[in-house]
Amino acid sequence: MDYAVAVLDIGKTNKKVAIYDDAMQPLAVRKRKIGTVEQDGLDIEDVDTVVEWFLEQLKELSSEYPIQSISVTTHGATLVCVDEQGLPSVPPLAYTNDVPNDVHERFWAAVGDRSDAQARTATAEILPLINIGKLLWYSKERWPQEFSRTKHILFYPQYFGYRLTGKAAADITYTGCHSYLWNYEKHDWSDVADILGIRNMLPKKPEKPESELGTITDDVAKRTGLDASTKVTLGIHDSNSSLIPYLITQDKDFVLNSTGTWCVAMHPVDKVSFKDDELGKMIFYNLSYEGHPVKTSILMGGQEYEIYTEAIMAHHSRREWPDYDPAVYSDILAEPQTFILPTMLPGTGQFPDSIARVIDEEEEYSVDDITSGRRWPKAFEDYRSGFALANLSLAIQTQVALERVGLEPGTEVFIEGGFRQNPNYGALLGALLPENPLYLTALEEATSFGAALCGKAVVDGEPVSGMGRYVRLDKQYVEPAKLEGLQEYVSAWLEKL
Repeated sequence: MDYAVAVLDIGKTNKKVAIYDDAMQPLAVRKRKIGTVEQDGLDIEDVDTVVEWFLEQLKELSSEYPIQSISVTTHGATLVCVDEQGLPSVPPLAYTNDVPNDVHERFWAAVGDRSDAQARTATAEILPLINIGKLLWYSKERWPQEFSRTKHILFYPQYFGYRLTGKAAADITYTGCHSYLWNYEKHDWSDVADILGIRNMLPKKPEKPESELGTITDDVAKRTGLDASTKVTLGIHDSNSSLIPYLITQDKDFVLNSTGTWCVAMHPVDKVSFKDDELGKMIFYNLSYEGHPVKTSILMGGQEYEIYTEAIMAHHSRREWPDYDPAVYSDILAEPQTFILPTMLPGTGQFPDSIARVIDEEEEYSVDDITSGRRWPKAFEDYRSGFALANLSLAIQTQVALERVGLEPGTEVFIEGGFRQNPNYGALLGALLPENPLYLTALEEATSFGAALCGKAVVDGEPVSGMGRYVRLDKQYVEPAKLEGLQEYVSAWLEKL
């Protein structure tokens, strides 16, 4: 091993430091949960604790591994405004903060029609503050005097890069991810940036995440024991980091279906375009690490699935996920009268106007009915049937989400994340998409790995696009379920919306 790459991988709650050798083999991982702190009734990202913890880990790891580069990847929809001294001018808001509805109304009164804004900035509105443009609007309203002292608006990966190097920048993946701030057609900051009056606080030109931001400051070198020549990448958005291994290894058209709390479908395409029925839904575009459009749809499938299945587990005093059993599904499909319908977080997903509920033999049950145990669907009295209904709902929503990113017959679908361990989900999705080969992929820690490739690029001077030789996806074909009545059930499910 000639050198190692350190990755700072910042999830919403779980923070991670991962070390890779120069052949992109994982060497070490350190993890810690760091949540938000409360300030003035708002949830604020605890950035100082993250930085302090990261520097402590680097100090320990630098004595074991020859770290020559640091790569940063973070969750989306977060930023830090800094003043002349490099200190936050306003608190770094968590995107989960609920704000009064009139905040949204004032934003739209200034920006214009929602659908038009989605079309011109390739951004879907995602509540509560999961759009950087709206988060900035609220910050500017809440702390006008403090905001006026802002010198740099730093997207989340670049803020941590700034703490390491003292240099301000923006990367294309974070800029282009449901921010309202980027004009995909002009390849420039959008009119929303001008409406907000922030263009002079943003870098003139976002760069590729595999670019070098700079080397660490003398202070960081002293605190960590790293050489002052240690390079830092520009930083990258986490979903786009996970996409890198697929982009650099696949020659055919594909969609990456990344599953978890948020299920994200990503389809690399040639140009930005929306169908009329896609506007107003959770469909938007990302910019890939190379700056190419990636049509994207999202839904909170993991959260919804967990809420229902946790209630079922508690009711039955059991903890296991049932294996796939076609007989259970055949019984449900023979008499399609029980349905789990979205949407757990109103205004999101592929059915933003639908209210989450269970319909069982024409009786409706709210989420609160079920989680409190106040009212309980008859179908949930059978443990396996309850799980099967949750799997059916998740698979149908995924089918819609995949089709809305332009899935064509023959396009391969890769399933990664938590639901690749759920054989029910894979079998059902395969049955719903008979013309699309489905594969489970076993690339562990895809987000950290994609970021590590960027870290390798700044050391070797080799573009990430040529690093496919380091990727092992280990594709596993998913055998589709063979179930009579499935399409009829889907039609009935859609009608119930």
